[in-house]
Amino acid sequence: MLADFKKFLLQGNLLELAVAFVIGAAFAAVVTALVDNLIMPILAAFGGKPNFNDLTFSINDSVFKYGAFITAVITFIFIAAAVFFFVVRPVTKIMERNKTAEDEGPSQEELLGEIKALLERQNQLLAK
Repeated sequence: MLADFKKFLLQGNLLELAVAFVIGAAFAAVVTALVDNLIMPILAAFGGKPNFNDLTFSINDSVFKYGAFITAVITFIFIAAAVFFFVVRPVTKIMERNKTAEDEGPSQEELLGEIKALLERQNQLLAK
């Protein structure tokens, strides 16, 4: 039972997922800092409030912090954009380049067929 658990933990996919999670969390922290410290002050300069987190309204002693929600949405949009433009698009382009490079040449089966045909011709010439 412990051997199975150890095998599960050491599988490549699980380790890759763990590394991706840690790097993703660090990346999210960097983008969140960018949004909080650079983007939000710029937006606040146009909106008149230095921080959207302070925007609230209340109904029957219940406080609704819609400013914090706006900040979270803006942060999410910037994280999604950063992931798309700095991770997804470059990886997609690299994968397309590798795929087209592989598609341009003949397949292994075609190459082996050509080698076989050349060897047969050579054997026919030597037999004469």
